[in-house]
Amino acid sequence: MMRPGAKQYVVARPLYSEETFAEKHEKVYRQRKTMLNHIKQYFTCDAKRAKNAALSLLPVIGWMKIYRVKEWLLSDIVSGLSTGLVAVLQGLAYCLLASLPPWYGLFSAFFPVIMYFFLGTSRHISVGPFPVLCLMIGSVVTRLVPDEGPPVNITGFEGLTRDEQRVLVASSVTFLAGIMQLAMGVFQVGFVVMYLSDTLVSGFTTAAAIHILVSQLKFVLGLQVPGISGPLSIIYTLEIIINKITSTNVCDVVISLVIMVVVFIVKELNDRFKSKLPVPIPIEVIMTVIACGVSYAFDFKTKYGIDVVGHIPKGYEPPMAPNLHIFQDTAVEAFPMAIVGFAVAFSVAKVYSVKHDYTIDGNQELIAFGVSNIFGASFKSFAASTALSRSAVQESTGGKTQIAGLLSAIIVMIVTLAIGFLLEPLPKSVLGAVVIVNLKGMLMQFRDVPYLWRRDKPDCIVWLGTCIAAILLGLDLGLAAGLGVELLSVVLRAQFPRCSVLANIKGTDIYKDRKDYIDIYEQEGVKIFRIPSPIFFANIDFFRSKLVEAVGFNPLRVLRKRNKALRMIRKLLKKGDLQWTCNGLLNTSCRPIKESEDESNMEELDLPTDFKDLPTRIDWNADLPGNISVPRVEVHSLILDFAAVSFLDISALKGLKTSLKELIRVEVEVYIVACDPYILEKLHHCCFFDDEVQPSMFFLTLHDAMLHILEKHPESTEKKSNCEKIITTVTVHHPGGSLRSTDRNVPDRETRF
Repeated sequence: MMRPGAKQYVVARPLYSEETFAEKHEKVYRQRKTMLNHIKQYFTCDAKRAKNAALSLLPVIGWMKIYRVKEWLLSDIVSGLSTGLVAVLQGLAYCLLASLPPWYGLFSAFFPVIMYFFLGTSRHISVGPFPVLCLMIGSVVTRLVPDEGPPVNITGFEGLTRDEQRVLVASSVTFLAGIMQLAMGVFQVGFVVMYLSDTLVSGFTTAAAIHILVSQLKFVLGLQVPGISGPLSIIYTLEIIINKITSTNVCDVVISLVIMVVVFIVKELNDRFKSKLPVPIPIEVIMTVIACGVSYAFDFKTKYGIDVVGHIPKGYEPPMAPNLHIFQDTAVEAFPMAIVGFAVAFSVAKVYSVKHDYTIDGNQELIAFGVSNIFGASFKSFAASTALSRSAVQESTGGKTQIAGLLSAIIVMIVTLAIGFLLEPLPKSVLGAVVIVNLKGMLMQFRDVPYLWRRDKPDCIVWLGTCIAAILLGLDLGLAAGLGVELLSVVLRAQFPRCSVLANIKGTDIYKDRKDYIDIYEQEGVKIFRIPSPIFFANIDFFRSKLVEAVGFNPLRVLRKRNKALRMIRKLLKKGDLQWTCNGLLNTSCRPIKESEDESNMEELDLPTDFKDLPTRIDWNADLPGNISVPRVEVHSLILDFAAVSFLDISALKGLKTSLKELIRVEVEVYIVACDPYILEKLHHCCFFDDEVQPSMFFLTLHDAMLHILEKHPESTEKKSNCEKIITTVTVHHPGGSLRSTDRNVPDRETRF
């Protein structure tokens, strides 16, 4: 009895194979587009498409149309002012990571923002210096123009000071990264960021945070440490710092500790009371102003030998063409910069777009950042992305659109043109302390490791592999190594999937892994094998080995044993040592039968058994005379569940066909169920079927195939006394109504376990 209100269904329908279903249900014919059709469509242009293209290339037009002046303008102004103050400070601080004079960070907080205002699709991210990118640029800068020793021999360095050479390197590599981003956007390859998983990005940014922390120690401790790039640079830098630790400037350490403690405490308060604070307390800006005033009043530079920002030129420098020779030396480093800059910005933009319910376009973002970096590099800025903390300020202070970003750029411009001189006495240790405090979020990602280890060990290995590689090898090589580990983990998961043997849940049409359930039923002589993965060249051998393991015998070995036995039987019949009787083969010879050692024509052993010159077929599971022994095959039917197989390649087709033929030749009926229509279509196109492997083996569902087998082999079900009914009719319970049943009493269709 069914309890009241319970939901239950029983289906009554014909038993369907793929062929019978296709005969009874006509498909809609769809004209498939050829590659030529796609190319024509891509290059076809009309007025509507031109308009959409123009709007997509200039997203500012779209959101300016819906701009609510009364509701949004005041919020954007407040947000722009707050973000601008933070952008000034971070521009100066992050510029130290790039091994450039601090004021060039102000250029990077201004020029890219202007271009992104017109071309970007995100309304909330704050474009400008990003510490990881700055560090990657710094490694290139110190490689080509080291702190100690002559620079690399590059045409165009003649007559330039060391700082000018470094600025040329930074702007040139930024220009090249911008070209790469623009090219990827134009060719619509924004999907490349999908290969950088959240786990990989988390491990990479954590390693970058450690690099940044080590790079800022020299400012916090007031030490002169040369910039080192390349593999193991972090270890060499730490070695130098430890050797020079006795030369630490105590005043720098005290200033840095005070700044870090105060900023950390206030930031925690901002997070805790963010719902009550109209605007987060700009503690970095406040402490910077205080430190700047104290440094000026007490002349820290002269009295205590503290390294300060120094002279900040007023205004902007004329545009400069990139150096093509630097392009050749930095192409390898520029590509990961382009990817990382876009990946981080796109990830942050995606978070805010979901929160505020609007869409962003990955390809347009690539174009926006590409143009922004090209434009900024022409005016001696370095690669821009978005800093998470700065974007959080812009969004949390009420920013609604990129007008807030434009206003923040205006604040940076005012500092650059008018009041930059006020920041000249600012100790660099203050900037280093601000950078270190802002690393908290990235460093706290270490907490992901225990969680990943418990939930997904391959992801944990990707995280650890990326982090360790980026720490030891450097950020560029570390990113490549992390990507390699990630792709390897994907390949291994697909190459070694968790295959399973399924069994029926009693009284249902549901089939689950037999290891996971107690109340299950396995039909005698039937095996159901499931592979939850695409089948391709890398895992076809694994698939075949697991299939052999599931059925419990190697069909090729059984086939060879049978053909060898058949040869021996023919010889003995010819000699008269064996004869056919009504009870089968009878040994008529008194002498023992010796096993044949004839190994000629070995290739014939792999062919189907041939009974053409024998009176009847041999029952290989019966007792054979003498010492003729052949492994018994208890399986008469095999079902392959292809519900999770998304594609097959040519290598897999060949391997699959070989396996099917081997099974069919040892008299095992093979059925493939839930096969994707496009895979089935591909099998037809690739001439997969022949006299042995036929389309009739494909069934619509697993249960259809099982019912077909039970009808074909009723003797296996009759051996069971305790039977469970397989549901073959449907009863649907409608809430508030009665049960309507389509169950029909059709004895020949009712199958029992």
